[in-house]
Amino acid sequence: MLDAPQRVEAERLGQVLRPAPTTPYEVPLWTDPKVARDQHAQVAKALYSLPTPLVGKTLRARADRALVRFYDGPALVKTHPRQPPGGRSTDPADFPAEKTAYALRDVAFLEREATRHGAAIGAFAHALLAVPLPWTRMRRVYALLGLVKRYGAPRVEEVCQLALTADLLDVTRLKRMLALAAPPPATPPPARVIPLARYLRPASEYTLPRPRDDDGGAR
Repeated sequence: MLDAPQRVEAERLGQVLRPAPTTPYEVPLWTDPKVARDQHAQVAKALYSLPTPLVGKTLRARADRALVRFYDGPALVKTHPRQPPGGRSTDPADFPAEKTAYALRDVAFLEREATRHGAAIGAFAHALLAVPLPWTRMRRVYALLGLVKRYGAPRVEEVCQLALTADLLDVTRLKRMLALAAPPPATPPPARVIPLARYLRPASEYTLPRPRDDDGGAR
């Protein structure tokens, strides 16, 4: 038990100190993401938009349970709500109107590249880019072209047709469909043909002649 002076000191500290926390201490995640050409940086497998002047820069990011904060040196330049892995947080204010024409040129080029590999692949890329800010989807089209390079245009064309029929516009699920699909049957190797011997002769040439009688008849 506490004596009188100790009780007085405990009461004084109770009035000064904050209440004890009821939740465990959260350790924030610190990373150094680079802002890509589509003005997004990746933190914990999620994408967050940044203003145009920061493209190409490596920032310092702090992610906790609720927010992701981006710092350019000591200055706080952007704050986003924390997204789950695979999520995306895009602020339209990060994309100025005067940059739209230049960004759309890259988008049109990517769509032409996808169409060059197949009609369904081009239609899938067009559906991915059919948003108010199409340059924010450029990474997904790059991933689609990567699948073409890895699995071949015919297989990706077939899977894109199935995905468009089901209104599925997810490159990650498209990749999973390609990985789980049975590979095309391997072409059997050509039959080995043994060439005829160069000096092959008919069997009659190797038959010993039969002895003959004095009158020329065979015995």
